[in-house]
Amino acid sequence: MRSDRLPSLRAGQFKEEQEDGDRYEAFHPVPLPPDPPLLLDVDLHRLLDRANQALGRLDGITLLLPDPGQFLYAFIRKEAVLSSQIEGTVSSLSDLLLFENEVAPGVPIQDVEETANYIAALNHGVDSIASGRLPLCNRLLREAHALLLRSGRGSEKAPGGFRRSQNWLGGTHPENARYVPPPWLEVEPAMAALERYLHDIPEPSPVLIKAALAHVQFESIHPFLDGNGRVGRLLITLLLVDQGVLSRPLLYLSLYLKRNREAYYEHLQRVRLEGAWEDWLSFFLEGVIDVADSTSDTTREIVRMIQRDRDRIHGFGRGSATALRVHDRAVRRVVVKPPALARELELTEPPVYAAVSRLEEAGILREVTGRARGKTYVYSEYMDILNEGTEQAA
Repeated sequence: MRSDRLPSLRAGQFKEEQEDGDRYEAFHPVPLPPDPPLLLDVDLHRLLDRANQALGRLDGITLLLPDPGQFLYAFIRKEAVLSSQIEGTVSSLSDLLLFENEVAPGVPIQDVEETANYIAALNHGVDSIASGRLPLCNRLLREAHALLLRSGRGSEKAPGGFRRSQNWLGGTHPENARYVPPPWLEVEPAMAALERYLHDIPEPSPVLIKAALAHVQFESIHPFLDGNGRVGRLLITLLLVDQGVLSRPLLYLSLYLKRNREAYYEHLQRVRLEGAWEDWLSFFLEGVIDVADSTSDTTREIVRMIQRDRDRIHGFGRGSATALRVHDRAVRRVVVKPPALARELELTEPPVYAAVSRLEEAGILREVTGRARGKTYVYSEYMDILNEGTEQAA
């Protein structure tokens, strides 16, 4: 890629590089924060206030939940699917949940494995921060990357290690690429500078501004041979948890970025070429507001659905107690199997099968295998709500 105009030095600059006789331009980012500093006009201040308020509402809505862990299980998986889809996988949330329950007819297994790896990486990052084992730092990002690429595509591309060769985006070679990040020798110092910025060196920044700028900087450095997009999106969530803005990792921007993919890539490149940090920040904050409000609405919808279904189950009469216990497990896992339910609930299989049958008749559960034996059921409406945005266009 050759820039057709001189880039602003505010974010960095493109410099000509030579490798094996070929010439190309690679971007060399400068450390954060931007210089000159961000210009936060009235509109940006309003957006920042609205975004902080939306995050506060989202974090507060967990107080409505009898068991927030029930919802995290599903939301984390939805984010994993969406983040992986941006990178080209075709598996849906339904595919992932069925795969985890060893029911995956016709599912692209490699895609689902990659998505499962993302869940492991996200959980590892959140757990490490929550336990105090590690703060958000480069070591933690490398550990998350190792889990992300532990199997499947990219597993041969140095999982857990910063790259030691040139990479690029688009095209067949750096010379015709859409974007070329800095040479590998600059990765370590650039990531060290980014880590300092995350820890308020040389100066503190509001958390959402820090998240917005750090995401672009990470993507510009592109420190890994593969998996940069997923780790870069993961960085946003981990930062909000690390900074105490969210008590639980409920904000995920992947659906917003998936729906606005071209605008997202254009903003990244405009930062590099023009130093257009303010325009990127506006786009980012709009996404935070959109996703936080949407997640809050979805959570309320799920809470109403669960309570409505519990009220219906109470009307079953005989057997309602077991049906309520089965329903509770379906809330937790979305996908259930009667034999496993019987073991978990410490019941014999006949009353569990009877409860599942009643729930299926009521339209709460839906059988998905079509088998005479080894049947698997999904919480039908819950799955439909969660699937929104993850189903691929035909």
